[in-house]
Amino acid sequence: MELLRPRLLAVSEELVESEVASLKFLSLEYVPMRKLEAIQNAQDFFEALREKGMIEAGNLFFLKELLYRISRIDLLVAHLGSSREEMERELKIPGRARVSAYRYLLFQLSEDVTKDELNYFKLLLENELPKCRQSPETITMMLDIFIGMEKKGILGEDNLSMLKSLCAEVNISLLKRIEEYELNLFGKRNSPGSYKEYSQQLEAYKMTSRPRGVCLILNNHDFAKAREAVPELRNLRDRHGTDMDAAALRRVFSKLHFAVVEHRDLTAEGMRKTVDIYRCEDHKDKDCFVCCILSHGKKGSVYGVDGQEVPIQELTTSFTGHNCHSLAGKPKVFFIQACQGESFQKGVPIETDSLEQDSSAETDARPQFDCIPSEADFLLGMATLQDYVSYRNQREGTWYIQALCQHLEYSCPRGEDILTILTAVNQEVSKKSCSQNVQKQMPQPSFTLRKKLIFPVN
Repeated sequence: MELLRPRLLAVSEELVESEVASLKFLSLEYVPMRKLEAIQNAQDFFEALREKGMIEAGNLFFLKELLYRISRIDLLVAHLGSSREEMERELKIPGRARVSAYRYLLFQLSEDVTKDELNYFKLLLENELPKCRQSPETITMMLDIFIGMEKKGILGEDNLSMLKSLCAEVNISLLKRIEEYELNLFGKRNSPGSYKEYSQQLEAYKMTSRPRGVCLILNNHDFAKAREAVPELRNLRDRHGTDMDAAALRRVFSKLHFAVVEHRDLTAEGMRKTVDIYRCEDHKDKDCFVCCILSHGKKGSVYGVDGQEVPIQELTTSFTGHNCHSLAGKPKVFFIQACQGESFQKGVPIETDSLEQDSSAETDARPQFDCIPSEADFLLGMATLQDYVSYRNQREGTWYIQALCQHLEYSCPRGEDILTILTAVNQEVSKKSCSQNVQKQMPQPSFTLRKKLIFPVN
């Protein structure tokens, strides 16, 4: 024991108060709550573990596991002669882990709760936990709330219903973590194959870098050059209202921690050159790339302000793993606000983002086009189905971009994934109609994503 004390002392001196609280919480199955509540420092905590036989000169596995669980890998290496890789191998052995999956779940949830969310939990539990109402300032960690709930009998390994209800109210991503834990616990026993498939389906793209990546906005408003240069485009109007869309996109993606860059009124060649600049950038420290194109268009293409066409697929394929190595395996997201077919001229503030065409020129056998590469990790959000128009209000912006920004702003803080959000956008836009003749619009997302794409706000 004398040889062990200096090592424990060295570890204890590097642990801060919140980490000691986490270690105590993870040890509740082995040391009584009353005893742990009286412990104020790491040395006393280690002594309590030693008394319970959880720390011995020849067996430091529990202490190693605790440090691994709270991500103090540096202490594992420096003082206990272990490593992350060794612990990962050890914990894969059935029955080797001493920290229960239930208690580790709660710890992980506590690590993901923001200060604002902690205050929301306190508010929701005022009637259940008197401390939340009488002295909320003394509850500084989510672990305090979990302990209070366990004392009241409203939280336990087989009693997660209230916690799930609270998480659904505060942050849906917390609820999803609990559901994944339950699926692992019960589904693994009943159907290992189906659980493996489901857990892979639930995996999300990494989204922790600051900034997350670039959000490039190509905003084409003034089409005077197109009207002058291309006779058949003489009726192509300026896109009044597009600046409302650009402002909404800037606001939302700034909140989502993207570096937003806007380029305005680009010719077709200007659009190509701008996209090529960002294709050549080094994105290795970024998690994602977003490109929003606001312009007139026709099937499979968007217009530069000079009336020349740029195929959408040309823009998207610029960012394949072959063409942009630093974005390989990372999500590439494109939102296209442009018509993709024949338009219907409107009289007042509702306009379309397309040149008016004779609809009889289209046949019933509508040709297909592919706007996204066959490679993985792409998402293309189109304002409308191929062959159809999309609508823009001169004062408020387009139906699609405004609905997209509103749903991103509402749902991202709740942990919703992008496909769920785009489904809600589809529903909202599909309910709108042009008052003159009840014309409709239906957006269309297409994707080769391999994982869930979630934009956390924290």
